[in-house]
Amino acid sequence: MSTIGVGIIGGSQGGWASISHIPALKALSEYELRAISTSRHESARAAAKEFGVEGYDNHVELLAHPGVDVVVVAVKVPHHRELISAAIDAGKTVYAEWPLALNLAEATELTQRAEAAGVRTVIGLQGRYHPGLRYARQLIEQGRIGRVIGTTMVASGMVWGPHTTRNHAYWFDITQGATPLTGAALHAIDALNVTLGEFEHLSTNLVVGRKEVTVTDDGGTVIPVTAPDQISLIGTLKGGAAASVFYRGGTSRGDNFRWEINGTDGDIVVTAPWGNLQVTDLTVEAGFGADATVSPLEIPVEHTSDVPVDLTGPSRNVAALYTNLAKDLKEGTHTVPDFAYAHRRHQLLAAVERSSAERVGQTLG
Repeated sequence: MSTIGVGIIGGSQGGWASISHIPALKALSEYELRAISTSRHESARAAAKEFGVEGYDNHVELLAHPGVDVVVVAVKVPHHRELISAAIDAGKTVYAEWPLALNLAEATELTQRAEAAGVRTVIGLQGRYHPGLRYARQLIEQGRIGRVIGTTMVASGMVWGPHTTRNHAYWFDITQGATPLTGAALHAIDALNVTLGEFEHLSTNLVVGRKEVTVTDDGGTVIPVTAPDQISLIGTLKGGAAASVFYRGGTSRGDNFRWEINGTDGDIVVTAPWGNLQVTDLTVEAGFGADATVSPLEIPVEHTSDVPVDLTGPSRNVAALYTNLAKDLKEGTHTVPDFAYAHRRHQLLAAVERSSAERVGQTLG
């Protein structure tokens, strides 16, 4: 298979793509970064110079680049519909950052559009590739903790605290699509579902705990918070296990990520200093059988073999997703999460929001 050419829409210096996608691509021999587009000439020129690729101040030129096989859409969610649609129309493989869209209706439209065009799609839900979670799944599949009977996850969204900056004020606006629920919580819930199975039934409560946030680099301006920052979810997984998830905005003086998986013959505990599971380092502990406590586990090399050893932080799990995508493209398989999968995650989000609004539990298909 020839080298896969990648173009990134939204590759400004210091942005998400620059600290995750670009280091990952540069470390993987299967790929070559060939183009970047931003919304301004100055930022496009700066990114082109820093990363040594073609730089455009509009997405149209990037989509026309003959060397771009995969288009990454890494911009704010309100722009996803327009840019993803254009990439689909260009016949490119489309890798969209999560969330796919602002709401379920838009996610449905984009999924159907991609399916009708017959293009390959990818959604940026990379948490499943974390080596620690892969090992936890292996232990569960091997029956090391017996039958899973319950799981509890308590964590922090980190960035949704009492202060923000002008560039990130949109995080607190529910209409902008980058909320504690769609961001940190959904990434973690997705990892829970990949590990233990989907929800069969759930009840939720979404609360706006902090009513306002101070914009520190705008003279201390105070703006209202409309995105719920206290997220409670309780339900039953399809395998019969009880599950509860609580995500808080901002940080805690206690634990910022703790996930227990309890079985009939053992327990697994996953902890982290940072509540965004998909980008942080995880500590995995477990106890089996007659063990009185849990003890740290060393992650076997088989769960890290698809990630270059020098990659850490945000780029690590993104690189694993890219590695598996390259294998899919080569072998004609479909293992990485795609738009159809993203659509199911949006259906879950809709059920969470509906349950909270109506104060009624939801049964999922």
